[in-house]
Amino acid sequence: MGILQIILAAIVTLGILVTIHEYGHFWVARRCGVKVLRFSVGFGKGLFSWRDKMGTEYVIAAIPLGGYVKMLDEREGEVPDSLLDQAFNRKTVWQRIAIVAAGPVVNLAFAVLAYWFLFIYGVSTVAPVIGDITGGSPAEIAGLVSKEEIVSVDGYPTRSWEEVGLRLAARIGETGQLQITTRSVDLGGEQRYRVVINSWKVDEEKGPLYSLGIAPFRPPVPAIIGQLVEGGRAEAAGLRVGDLVQQLDNQPVNDWYELVSQIQANPENQVVLTLVRDGQPVELNITPAKQSAGDGREYGYIGAGVEPPVWPDWLLREISYSPLEAIPAALNKTQQLVVLIIESIGKMIQGEISVKNLSGPITIAKVAGASAESGLESFLNFLAYLSISLGILNLLPIPMLDGGHILYYVIEAIRGRPVSEKTQLVGLKIGMALLMALMFLAFYNDLARL
Repeated sequence: MGILQIILAAIVTLGILVTIHEYGHFWVARRCGVKVLRFSVGFGKGLFSWRDKMGTEYVIAAIPLGGYVKMLDEREGEVPDSLLDQAFNRKTVWQRIAIVAAGPVVNLAFAVLAYWFLFIYGVSTVAPVIGDITGGSPAEIAGLVSKEEIVSVDGYPTRSWEEVGLRLAARIGETGQLQITTRSVDLGGEQRYRVVINSWKVDEEKGPLYSLGIAPFRPPVPAIIGQLVEGGRAEAAGLRVGDLVQQLDNQPVNDWYELVSQIQANPENQVVLTLVRDGQPVELNITPAKQSAGDGREYGYIGAGVEPPVWPDWLLREISYSPLEAIPAALNKTQQLVVLIIESIGKMIQGEISVKNLSGPITIAKVAGASAESGLESFLNFLAYLSISLGILNLLPIPMLDGGHILYYVIEAIRGRPVSEKTQLVGLKIGMALLMALMFLAFYNDLARL
C-alpha cells in the first residue's frame, strides 16, 4: 500500500470523526439558542467555505488534524446587545454542559450506529480454535490443549478471536485467575481451565494471547509464492507467482512459515531455492536483502508474499443479527470497549500497562490505510473503535479538552459562581503541558514501531 493511500485513508478517517464530533457541539448549541459563527473541519487556512441562512460559516481547512465550532461569546469579543441572548456565556450552566458534552456523546452514538450496521450486514470471523501451546507457558501449566475452541473467558461468550482478545485485554496488569472454557473440536464436550496470572504483563507487539502461550489454529500454508514486490530480490532472482518452494539449501521447506524463517536468518547470504514450476523442478540462487527491526536486529527479506490459504468451513463464522437484535448487541459492544479503554487508562496511570501502548497519528494513519484496503467491514470496525477512543479521550477532566470544560461547569453549578479566570488560566497551562507530553510520547511510540 502506497504512502498516498495511507495519507488519504487517514484524512478520510479523521475527517469523518472530527465532523461527527463537532456536529454534536453544533447541533446542541443551535437547539440551546446559541449563535454558531463557524464550523471548521481542520485547522489553518480555509480551502473551501460557505454560509447558511443562519449566518454560520462552514470551512474545510488545510490541516486535517482536528476541527472546532466557534460560537458567539462575550469572552472572545464584543457582542451586540441585540445578540446577547444568543451568546454561549449567557446560557445556563446545564445548557453549556450539554453543548460541551455533545461532541463526545455523538462519537459514542456513532460507534453504536456503526456496530449496529455491521451486525446487520454480517461480520466474517474465524472461530477461536487453539493451535500450538508454548511449553512452560501459563496456558500449558493450566492444561489447555490444541484443537479446542475457546467458548468463553471469565464467563463471557467468545465467538471470535477479537472477542477473546478483548476479554483478555481487560485483565492485563491484574493478579488472579482467568476462567477459560473450551469445547473440543473433535470430541465435543466442554472443559474449564483456570489460568493463573500475576501482575500480568503483556508483550505490547504480540498481545495477550501470545503472552499466555496460545497460538491461533491456522490451516496449513504451503510455501507458494502469491505476490512479488516490484524490484525486489525475489523478482530479480526469477521467482514467479505460483512457484512452490520445496527446499532451501537442500533442506526441506514444509510450509510458508519455515520459508520465512530461513529467509530471515540469511540477510545478504546467497541461498539456493528448489521449487516446482508448472510441474517441473527449478533451482534459483537468491540473496535476501538486509532489513533492520525496531529493536536493532537484522533479518533477510526478498519481497515475496504468500498465496492466501484456503480456510476450512468449520473454522469460518458469520455473525449477524436482525435489525432489532443488533441494537443490544451494538450497545453491548460499545459499552465493552468504553469500559476497556477507561480501565486501560487507569492501569496505564498506575503503571500496570506500559505507556508503549499509546499510539499517535502515524499508527492511526497506517491502521486506517490497512483497514480501508481490507474492505468496508474492517474500516467501519476501526472507525467505530477510534470514535469511542476519541469520545473517551475528550471526556477526560483535563483543561483544553471537553471534559475539562465540563469539570469547570460542574464546579460552577455546585458553587453557584464560575471558576475564576486566573484558575482557568492555570488549568489551561497544566492541560496544555499534559497534552503536549501525551502527544510527544504517542509520536515517539509511533517512530519506535516504524
